[in-house]
Amino acid sequence: MTCILVGLDGSTAGERALAYAKTMATLIGDCEITLAFVIDWSPYSFHTPDELAARHKRREQEIDKARAHVLSPAAEAARAEGYKVSEEVRHGDPAQLLNEIATAKGVTQIIIGRTGDGGLRERLFGSVSGKLVAAATVPVTIIP
Repeated sequence: MTCILVGLDGSTAGERALAYAKTMATLIGDCEITLAFVIDWSPYSFHTPDELAARHKRREQEIDKARAHVLSPAAEAARAEGYKVSEEVRHGDPAQLLNEIATAKGVTQIIIGRTGDGGLRERLFGSVSGKLVAAATVPVTIIP
């Protein structure tokens, strides 16, 4: 079975990426769509024990929120349309983790929506899509 990975972030660009993935899955036939939501989360900071406890609680809340508001509704709708769907929520660097998920699941393509305003942050640090294209081990399709 073929597997396509779709990076979702709750944006309309993510919705367009999922719509494109559904089109591709229909053309392929026997295809699973894996929906992934990666919460940008840096492990490189120092915290007190109290801050770590609060951070862990916030992390769990963000995972629940991502599932409830983005992944589960998208997955349920796709399943109702007849698609095979799995879900992944992770914390960390989005480009790195999308590539790790792709490798672990043996996906043939990653599809993401292009978001961002092209501001200073993207010019200094690069966009998720740019980093993913540079590091991915499978083809990446970026939906405008």
